[in-house]
Amino acid sequence: MLTCANCGRESPDDFAFCPACSAPLTPPDPQEVRKTVTVVFCDVTGSTAMGERLDPESLRRVMSRYFAEMRAALERHGGTVEKFIGDAVMAVFGVPAIHEDDALRAVRAASEMREALEVLNKELERDHGVSLAARIGVNTGEVVAGDHADTLITGDAVNVAARLEQAAEPGAVLIGEETLRLVRDAVLAEPVPPLEVKGKTEPLAAFRLVEVTAGVAGIARRLDSPMVGRERELARLSQTFETAIADRSCQLFTILGTPGVGKSRLVEEFLGSLGEATVLRGRCLPYGEGITFFPVGEVVKEAAGLDDFDAPDEIERKICAVLGTDGPACSTLAQLFAAAERDSSVEETFWAVRSFLEAVATTAPLALVFDDIHWGEPTFLDLIEHITGWAREAPILVLCLARPELLDDRAGWGRGTLNATTISLEPLSDDECGDLIGNLLGRAALPEEARDRILAAAEGTPLFVEEMLSMLIDDGSLARDGDRWVATGPLVDLRVPPTIQALLAARLDQLTGDERAAIQRAAVCGKQFHVGAVAALLDGGEVQPILMSLVRRDVLRPDRSSLAGQDAFRFRHQLIRDAAYDAAPKALRAELHERFANWLEGVGEARVEEFEEILAYHLERAHHLLSELGPLDDAGRELGLRAARHYAGSARRASDRSDDRAAATLFRHVADLLPEGHPDRPRALYDVGRASLRGLDPPVAFAALDEAVAAAAASGQRSIEWMARIDRGLVQLMVDPIGFTSDDFRAELAAARAELEVGDDDEALTVLWLGLVQVDWNPCRFDAAREAAIRAVEHARRTGDRSLVMDAMTLRLATELLGSTSPAEGWPSLEGAVTELGRDGLIGHVVLVHEACFHAMTGDFVRAREGIREAEALAERFGSALWALAIYEFGGHIEEMAGDQEAAARSFREEYELHRRMGDEGHGSTSAAYLAVALCRLGRFDEAEELATIARATGADDDLA
Repeated sequence: MLTCANCGRESPDDFAFCPACSAPLTPPDPQEVRKTVTVVFCDVTGSTAMGERLDPESLRRVMSRYFAEMRAALERHGGTVEKFIGDAVMAVFGVPAIHEDDALRAVRAASEMREALEVLNKELERDHGVSLAARIGVNTGEVVAGDHADTLITGDAVNVAARLEQAAEPGAVLIGEETLRLVRDAVLAEPVPPLEVKGKTEPLAAFRLVEVTAGVAGIARRLDSPMVGRERELARLSQTFETAIADRSCQLFTILGTPGVGKSRLVEEFLGSLGEATVLRGRCLPYGEGITFFPVGEVVKEAAGLDDFDAPDEIERKICAVLGTDGPACSTLAQLFAAAERDSSVEETFWAVRSFLEAVATTAPLALVFDDIHWGEPTFLDLIEHITGWAREAPILVLCLARPELLDDRAGWGRGTLNATTISLEPLSDDECGDLIGNLLGRAALPEEARDRILAAAEGTPLFVEEMLSMLIDDGSLARDGDRWVATGPLVDLRVPPTIQALLAARLDQLTGDERAAIQRAAVCGKQFHVGAVAALLDGGEVQPILMSLVRRDVLRPDRSSLAGQDAFRFRHQLIRDAAYDAAPKALRAELHERFANWLEGVGEARVEEFEEILAYHLERAHHLLSELGPLDDAGRELGLRAARHYAGSARRASDRSDDRAAATLFRHVADLLPEGHPDRPRALYDVGRASLRGLDPPVAFAALDEAVAAAAASGQRSIEWMARIDRGLVQLMVDPIGFTSDDFRAELAAARAELEVGDDDEALTVLWLGLVQVDWNPCRFDAAREAAIRAVEHARRTGDRSLVMDAMTLRLATELLGSTSPAEGWPSLEGAVTELGRDGLIGHVVLVHEACFHAMTGDFVRAREGIREAEALAERFGSALWALAIYEFGGHIEEMAGDQEAAARSFREEYELHRRMGDEGHGSTSAAYLAVALCRLGRFDEAEELATIARATGADDDLA
């Protein structure tokens, strides 16, 4: 059908003018798509010699009979003969329409072609005294194809199919590895030696087809694990929420499951039963590393009633209204929306988010849902655990949905915590899938044959059931007839995809050209998108009707908008979005990613910081896609530089809030996007290393700093080279103290000092003096380390970099506490630190501990204990285990000075147990030694000996001595 561009009326393809408005009708431009297909190549051997024996007319009749038989076998199984090339036939399965079993159809067709040729040869021998031998190759892979009217395909899968055919013996069928994977349960095949193929770096795996078993699926249904329903999981979920309410506690409930197994459905059923409870939802994006707090932003926005592009003051006012205070938590949360001038640490952000959720839960129990947390940043996952572990007197259920991949990176998720529950959803039974079909069809009866086919394809996955039903109804295979559904024709050729990707690809193939264009552009935007974005990527036009038609097809769903004046939609499932995205050619994707980034910049206007990481992602995708298609031109290179600039801005903000892991990831993007030799690349590599070092990730830090040294040396950037060498040395001392000794590091620092002190690069000089602090710190020469720390602070102040000043100031205070500096001499430094950096976050904790120790040294144990309790409250407020460890250790020593050995032993035991829970045996040995000594003083020698044995086994002999 042709659609009139003037009035929208659809007309038959052979109409030249619109019957409604008489406007000329023009066919739409052909659209290219990417899809996975199976290609068959067949070629006759010995045809040249046969041509010498036969008259040209006879030869033509022979070859015509051969081509007719081959075409019939191919088309009988749904293949499309794309072309004849001399004596060769090329056919494709999956164009114009994808079937779930294209690979199996192709293999069966190849087997029938071989059998048909045997029958044909009897006829040819009788009539012409000749016989034919053919070689056949079958391969599956991704290609680029035209629209339904154009079957021309290109791609490596075609070339490989041709190479398999050329390598086959006469009469043999060779199939590729991917094809075998899709048909393995329906064929008998034997491997052949790997094929050395011109143009391929690795040999090709190939298999000789022996036979195809009739009536067997390519991938057999294997239902090895017990099928379970959802009643038990729903009951556990409800019971957990009731516990949160009864105990006024925070409970973590995680639902794990493969895509489409029913996680979202279970949650929706649960949420529908909550009555007056507050429900807040956030989702992790499948892209944009470093978008750490995006899910939190969604939750805060919904709870506070924030409108898109509210003025900064209005954002903070609404957040404060929820909190019931105008304290620092308000500005910390407003910072998430780039609406406050505040450098908040990760700990402060955690505390602010937790305080906000506790405030929400004061009026009604809170169900907090985070979707797709397997895509969440590590810091965000830390936040979830923080909320669960530190929320107090608040009925909160933190409900997380994730794929099993979450446990790959977070193996200990939810383990060892009494208020954490994790369940894994298994596939539904056939009976339960049958009930689901009844629910979806309003209890109208379904033909038994259709029901059985759907159940076989679904394998217990609810998404398969729903999508199969939608496809059958969309393509007219099922029609409503009163209180029942009837099949409009035989379902023998029902397209039953063997995997969910094939299912979705088959369904999306049925969309109209306008629908496919719209859904591809929506897929570039992400799982959730706005109408304005799709309209911009389609160059205007009426988009809403197209999107609503996709809602009716149950491909999309309306969604809550995050932009004022814009309707929003979301893909019904992430995998639908993935299938639509993968179907678009890379060149088109690259163009659309760039245009989406430009659109986002336009709608964001002055508030672009809120979207900067998403902006950077789309520019990066455009850059990478173009680089995969060939050498980049100036425009393609500029895309990479734009992405790098936006990632750099996001990285600096992550660093300002002490989210070092996110900063390291974002700076890595910057470094990877900048080409070799770019003047900014050495700095970006150094920033990766520095952030990784602060984030306690030595392997990543060392690799990045090593790169930075080489890149800076190549470009003559000596200051960056020396900074990277110094920080690399610090990492080496941590991970390889034998291969790289303190003497080696001291020599490196001496060379750096000789060069850097003649210049005026304060940042490099700060790094130098921080390194010199460590040289004296390790052998406990704290007074000498203090002098270096003082110099580091002086240079750091001149840089204007607050994080660098805090690094230097923290080390200075530590050296004064552990060295010979008296309390009277140390107080001015503490007061100066407070004046310069305040008492928020890490520096506040450091100051409180130092003040407590100084009070104890002067005999004021009352104030010392008050300071430790205040520091402990701060650590609990921010949920920092590292701060708690410092408090227990220094608190224990304070009690020793006060002569209260029982209190000292309790404090050291808290430290020791926390180390054990953290799995930190190395540092735990020191606390075990402290505890052993305290127990000896109490006369509890048996306990002390047991702990001393543990301490010696983990290297704490010096502490025991």
